[in-house]
Amino acid sequence: MPTPTASSLVPSSFRGLPPVVWTIFAGTIVNRLGYLVTPFLVFFLAARGVTGTETSYVLGALGAGNLLGPAVGGILADRIGRRPTMLIGLIGASAAQGALFLAPGVWTMAAAALLISAAGSTVSPAAYALLADAVDSERRRRAYALFGWGVNIGTAVAGVLGGYLAARGYWLLFVVDAGSMLAYALVVAVRLKDPKGEKPRETSQERKDGIGYGVVLRDRLALLLLPLFGVQLFVYSLTEVALPLAVHDSGLSPAVYGAMAAVNAILVVALQPFVTARLARFPQLVVQGAGSTLIAGGVALTGLADGVAGYTVSVVVWSLGEVVVAGIAAGVVANLAPAHARGRYQGAFSWTWGLARFAALTLGVAAYTTLGPAVLWWTALAAGTAAAVATAALTARVNARTAHELAA
Repeated sequence: MPTPTASSLVPSSFRGLPPVVWTIFAGTIVNRLGYLVTPFLVFFLAARGVTGTETSYVLGALGAGNLLGPAVGGILADRIGRRPTMLIGLIGASAAQGALFLAPGVWTMAAAALLISAAGSTVSPAAYALLADAVDSERRRRAYALFGWGVNIGTAVAGVLGGYLAARGYWLLFVVDAGSMLAYALVVAVRLKDPKGEKPRETSQERKDGIGYGVVLRDRLALLLLPLFGVQLFVYSLTEVALPLAVHDSGLSPAVYGAMAAVNAILVVALQPFVTARLARFPQLVVQGAGSTLIAGGVALTGLADGVAGYTVSVVVWSLGEVVVAGIAAGVVANLAPAHARGRYQGAFSWTWGLARFAALTLGVAAYTTLGPAVLWWTALAAGTAAAVATAALTARVNARTAHELAA
């Protein structure tokens, strides 16, 4: 019986990707293994005697940082380079972890939380841009799907690790979180190289576009797609925000929500490589629309669930949608971007992601508590489905734009 080689162990959907992509994948797993402080932040603050109202200030600062970081990260990625931007974000977020643990009061905690999310979220636009530099347009979806797979693998393990460490002292969460960021920074510093070599001399088009986000704001197709992606990301973010509320209101224990998170992680980690390979031949935005419809339907099913079985069905549906859409949105945005503005296009996409999560935390929770759960679930279904259909309808325009860019 032949001994399996390293390449034969790699899922077919990810074979042929260059070393840069695999390095980012490995570094992402290491980094996400330490994604421990944020999920347990409410418990840590309670242990420090922070009141419910004061906790909202810290969480609000954490959300605000996710709006600031991607915007800055996109500019820095294009201005000073992908690797330096990633190093600044990782080292800055690691230092902020220590600052949060040692912070003497609520406002210093809020400032540290703002820095954690702002510095940490500068990394994604630079990493996404580096992935786009490393592969051609045909392979970008697979590269971004691999990146997302790494996030899910690390997050799944972190969920188990976090509970174990928290029971033995919250300081362990901060040590592991900061250490994982520094480990990823070391990977970036030692292993990552710019696949395009040194930055070429600035062109007239780059001078015309400047260093800000005007290049994105003048792109009408991007301005159509980003809000549509934002609506879909908002609906998906409700799985992190409103699902725990629904489980609680059903009289079920927090362990049930933990089990639902485990179901999601297992499905995504197990299925994503194979689903990505099977769907690669279909139009990307059509697949994105189908997957987003599944997510919206799964989220809406939460409103019909009143027990473990019902919640499990809803989680399975939206998890399948998550698997289907993996890597598509970021890949489409990368294909639209001029080479000199990839960081800013990915910064705009990451900012859209941050805005969607922030809206879910604020508008989503407000709708659930004031208008009622049914309003939120049906609105999510309608908005998510409409955005999915509108996204699929842009397929021809995106294909025409991509073909034009390749010809140029």
